[in-house]
Amino acid sequence: MADCAVPGDDSRTPGRNMCEGRVVIVTGAGRGLGRAHALAFAAEGAKVVVNDLGVGLDGGLDRSLDGNRGRGRDLNGPGGPSGPAQLVVDEIRAAGGEAVAHGGDIATTDGAASLVAAALETYGRLDTLVNNAGFLRDRMLVNLDEDDWDAVMRVHVKGHFLPLRHAAAHWRAEAKAGRPVAARVVNTTSGAGLLGSVGQGNYAAAKAGIIGLTLVASAEMGRYGVQVNAIAPAARTRMTEATFAGLAALPEDVSPLVVWLGSAGSAGVTGRVFEAEGGRITVMEGWRPGPTADRGTRWTPAEAGVAALKLLAEAEPPLPVYGVR
Repeated sequence: MADCAVPGDDSRTPGRNMCEGRVVIVTGAGRGLGRAHALAFAAEGAKVVVNDLGVGLDGGLDRSLDGNRGRGRDLNGPGGPSGPAQLVVDEIRAAGGEAVAHGGDIATTDGAASLVAAALETYGRLDTLVNNAGFLRDRMLVNLDEDDWDAVMRVHVKGHFLPLRHAAAHWRAEAKAGRPVAARVVNTTSGAGLLGSVGQGNYAAAKAGIIGLTLVASAEMGRYGVQVNAIAPAARTRMTEATFAGLAALPEDVSPLVVWLGSAGSAGVTGRVFEAEGGRITVMEGWRPGPTADRGTRWTPAEAGVAALKLLAEAEPPLPVYGVR
């Protein structure tokens, strides 16, 4: 596997860490997949900005941290001394790596801007953004409140867009200034966004939106040296253990692919969606034209129905929505 050193370095020097010299942001990196990604990047020589707001599974106050709340809300502030982001930073530093904590809300303009600024001010560059932060508020559609819809869309879609927007502006400026850019963005979608998931209408819609954002960002940012891909991971985390109790794959099983996608070694790979679970990696193939009928003039409703039924008979059946038996 190719090395992923910074532009201008000999990226194929034997024995070098894969991401030596690169600066990587990982959002939602205090636990689960994000934590695994941050540790894996650090193990490959990257300097890591570890972002985590320190919230619970539904985006509210994390009661698991109540024993550390002597400092009040500062726990979740940037670099809070007892928050999950700082704990991951401590792990990375204890292993000899470099990392800094960021506890801001990346679904706000100020929080996303300060996240990118943390990388630039601390390490002087930014090479990779891994958008991972998210939470769940599962309900069947008839029980899904507007607030639960808005909260999930906000953290997943807006929480992907704003860090990407600020990072992209930096990379565009670098490219226009004549400085070489080999930037990478890894977004996090889900099987729910690809196929749907019963009881997760808000989450499925948000994750499908992230795929659309990935494709557009890949097309727009390629001219500036930026590659944008997405992963649909399956792993046992606090977000999945209740819904998918039998899921045995670990977050650490997903991180190697994320590290490679975030490296210069993935040159030429952009606008793609990958599923990753355990030892399995799948390139997902999205919407593309299937059976088609064109009569060259307007159909009547009855004729359109006959044509549609004939085309459906020729088409591949869709995969089942998660949760449908």
